[in-house]
Amino acid sequence: MEEQLAPVMSKITEILLFLENWLNTNVLTWRTAAQWLCALVALLVALAVWRVIRPRLERWRYVNVHNPLARGALYVVVQSGGLVLFIILAQMTAGVFEFLQYRPWVLDALSQLTVAGIAIRLLALTMPNKGLARSTATVVWVFVGLHILGLLTPFTNFLQNLSFSLGETKFTALGAVKGLILAVIFLQAAVMLSRFAVGRISHMRDVSPSVQVLLGKTIKVALFTIAILMAMSSVGIDLTSLAIFSSALGVGIGFGLQTIISNYVAGIILLMDRSVKPGDTIEVGGVFGTVSGVYGRFSSVKTRDGKEYLIPNEHFVTNEVINWTYSDTNIRLRIPVGIAYESDVNKALSLMEEAPKGMKRILTSPEPRAMLIEFGDSSVNLELRAWIADTNDGVTNIKSDVLKRIWELFHENGVTFPFPQRDVLLKPGSALAVTVDRGDPQDADDAPAAPSPSRTEE
Repeated sequence: MEEQLAPVMSKITEILLFLENWLNTNVLTWRTAAQWLCALVALLVALAVWRVIRPRLERWRYVNVHNPLARGALYVVVQSGGLVLFIILAQMTAGVFEFLQYRPWVLDALSQLTVAGIAIRLLALTMPNKGLARSTATVVWVFVGLHILGLLTPFTNFLQNLSFSLGETKFTALGAVKGLILAVIFLQAAVMLSRFAVGRISHMRDVSPSVQVLLGKTIKVALFTIAILMAMSSVGIDLTSLAIFSSALGVGIGFGLQTIISNYVAGIILLMDRSVKPGDTIEVGGVFGTVSGVYGRFSSVKTRDGKEYLIPNEHFVTNEVINWTYSDTNIRLRIPVGIAYESDVNKALSLMEEAPKGMKRILTSPEPRAMLIEFGDSSVNLELRAWIADTNDGVTNIKSDVLKRIWELFHENGVTFPFPQRDVLLKPGSALAVTVDRGDPQDADDAPAAPSPSRTEE
């Protein structure tokens, strides 16, 4: 047993001796202590100086800088200015140690750790996904730690030796790590650039909302495609070798996702021809509402009930769509009203034309007009035609207001509303049975003599 443990104990002793010699040579020396002291002084000086500069820089940023990109850059400077000042002072002190022919490894290590901290802070500000930001920060700290300890080169050589081949392409673990890191960097850069581009496009007043959405989506797709291709190319993947595979995959996707692709194509058509755009009041498939957004696969239509219908874009291209505000926001309301036959038709028409006066939503040009439509079975059918320009605020509510006003005017002026009337014709030889309700049986004795329960009339 002791013979088996002897090599292990010898190896442990060798490692401990190496660590002891390294500590005595690099840590437990007056030069190292002097570097730690200089680093502490540089940190205190940097914090004191930045404490004076930072409030003035922040006030100047809020007052004089209005460009969003410049404001963001200055925000990063304000947040990291103290650490940058510490790095400058630490490197100036390291230059003094190098001039005295002393290796300033402590100052260099602290500077590298500070740079890593600034990079991680920037990643936290730019990455909306906190989990991805933490994972990236861990990777950065690992690489910085390996570099400071002098283990980065052996670690990269180890990853380089871990490789496998796929056809004529050789992949290594180091290449995979590099590709993953570059993919994260490129994708985050694409996210930031797309947000900036969409923000700038949304401020273009001369561009319609549908074109703004189309430009924003095109820029997003282009940036993300470029980011993925750059990441694949950095790993060493030959993009030309994917041409045949991508063609076959595209055909399969085209057949399997035909409906989805048709909806996306229909969405692009809608954004280009502007037949349906955000803000329009439309009626499609029994749904009446306002288009709140046109997206890649579907369009959102919000009704007056607060319901939001997500309608596939293909329906807008293949089915009939009523766009109430396509070329003009003015629409004509038809409000039917029936009056009794004994009522004065001319008076009723004038009262109907008077009813919408004073209502803000009813347009005065063209003026509301009442017309006689037909003679119905029980009523004279009239119709009031009036124009409005704000269908987004609803149609039924304004009809209700006009009908209530007509009701009041008709009652004030003696115009009556009809009720169904029917004439009964008894042919010769027919019989009509009449039954009389005699009331409560208890009162039968006190009731007068009733006629016969039934009789025949000709």
